[in-house]
Amino acid sequence: MAYLLGAEGVGLSFPTRDVLSGLTLGLNEGDRIGVVGRNGDGKSSLMRILAGRLEPDTGRVTRRGGVTVGFLDQGDTLDPTLTVGTAVVGDAAEHEWASDARIRDVIGGLLRDLDWLAPLSSLSGGQRRRVALATLLIGDWDCLFLDEPTNHLDIEGVAWLARHLKSRWPAGAGGLLVVTHDRWFLDEVSTLTWEVHDRTVDAFDGGYAAYVLQRVERDRQAAANELRRQNLMRKELAWLRRGAPARTSKPKFRIEAANQLIAAEPPVRDSVKLTQLATARLGKDVIDLLDVSVAFPTPAGPRPVLGDVEWRIGPGERSGILGANGAGKSTLLNLVTGVLEPTGGRVKRGKTVKVATLSQQLTELDAIGHRRVREVIAELRTGYVVDGKEFTPGQLLERLGFPTAQLSTPIRDLSGGQRRRLQLLLILLDEPNVLVLDEPTNDLDTDMLAALEDLLDSWPGTLLVATHDRYLLERVTDQQYAVIDGHLRHLPGGVDQYLQLSAERRSRGSNPSDAGTAPAAAPTAGPSAAERRTMGKELAAAERQLNRLQERAATLHATLAETDPSDYGRLTELGSELSGVQAEIEDAELRWLELAERIEASV
Repeated sequence: MAYLLGAEGVGLSFPTRDVLSGLTLGLNEGDRIGVVGRNGDGKSSLMRILAGRLEPDTGRVTRRGGVTVGFLDQGDTLDPTLTVGTAVVGDAAEHEWASDARIRDVIGGLLRDLDWLAPLSSLSGGQRRRVALATLLIGDWDCLFLDEPTNHLDIEGVAWLARHLKSRWPAGAGGLLVVTHDRWFLDEVSTLTWEVHDRTVDAFDGGYAAYVLQRVERDRQAAANELRRQNLMRKELAWLRRGAPARTSKPKFRIEAANQLIAAEPPVRDSVKLTQLATARLGKDVIDLLDVSVAFPTPAGPRPVLGDVEWRIGPGERSGILGANGAGKSTLLNLVTGVLEPTGGRVKRGKTVKVATLSQQLTELDAIGHRRVREVIAELRTGYVVDGKEFTPGQLLERLGFPTAQLSTPIRDLSGGQRRRLQLLLILLDEPNVLVLDEPTNDLDTDMLAALEDLLDSWPGTLLVATHDRYLLERVTDQQYAVIDGHLRHLPGGVDQYLQLSAERRSRGSNPSDAGTAPAAAPTAGPSAAERRTMGKELAAAERQLNRLQERAATLHATLAETDPSDYGRLTELGSELSGVQAEIEDAELRWLELAERIEASV
């Protein structure tokens, strides 16, 4: 693989601590790298150094001549005086940019609901973020560096971005480096994972699922103080292995090793036991939405948001809510929590229902911002039972990755992620029996998300989750619903069914969120029967090639085992041939997966 750019002996220090030390790593043609690690450990700093946006204190960054790098920063750097169209395509005439398939695809994927002539100053922060991403993606770059690209994208947008990045370059070309907490997205686009921790970077083959497996193997050999994190990741791995088959079909994900690791692992949660506990706490009646409608007043008259919603929420129900931005998800949850009253129909609540909401904002902590963490939790319950064991509030905070040293810190001085953990703890210790999570992943890294999921696994109540984080949604809920055209629809097929429904609605031109005049990408026609037959033949051929290569590799392994250990020349020859066959197997696996995904998408 051709070298693109890299770091040699790079170090970076801030006034209070060292962030990176003596790093040597590189990005080659064909690399698709996901970067994970705790907040504050240097992920974004590493990316900025490699992109040439930040000078390291020691070492150097080298780049192959002529290599171009596109960079998506977390900051808002767009000129607010520009319109959406001018920011994306400049002064180019419509016939010029509209004839470019990539530009049409990007506009259709990210800007479908925006007014093409609207000034950027009139857009929300999330909308400007999408414009910035679109502006970057229409360019022709050798390398793309994306810092939290899925922020402000809904599930459809995240799925589109993953497809775009996977097909953006031919196999073995281009380089991608992405920092994100979206674990589903990492699994979709990454073939390598870098974990930034303790001033260094560890590299793992594969996406998030493969990273979890390899990290468990590493942690199994670690010191005793790593035992808690090891067990947590083993539980995460158990869910990955037992979940959707696509997660474990990725190349290099060693299924045999995973099976050995999780052989003795119980299911991530005991649904029967949790339902029994929830029924005991709640009774049979929780919250029923009966023929509910909601309309908001406008100068032009009432604007309907929800209509004819019938939803009977049961004890122990764990449901995820999907929908485009502005579809009415928050309105639906506000009906459940009692923040909003319906304009039609009624909401019936059980007598023992106690609802709590983990909202997108942290305003609940503002009133106690001057107090220290230790003082606040000392006034709460002395214990909380998780997996049959009682934890003190301090132990719970530690389980959520909250450092003990921070217990004496005023709440207003905590980081966003630390305040998020404290917010969740205060809610749980208040003993609600219906918990509503509205975009709960803000400010949380992948380790913290896994800890949150682990805690929710043993929570015996009704759980409702609205989030664009597909991984979290599928991980903590047992069923999904979607708000579509103002109605609530059950999704037996989960997120995949929702994406399929959304694609069908777009192809019919009935997207209710299409409120602007931004030019949409032309709908992509599905492949014909003849094209599908051709893809089927290619898939069969790829499978035959893969089988032949695997048989050849098995033969070489057997020959190596029988070869005289002192015959170094023969061993070297066989080893070199085996390495070549393994590389061919990886290419064949990727080709097979690409064809299989194309065929599945065309059905």
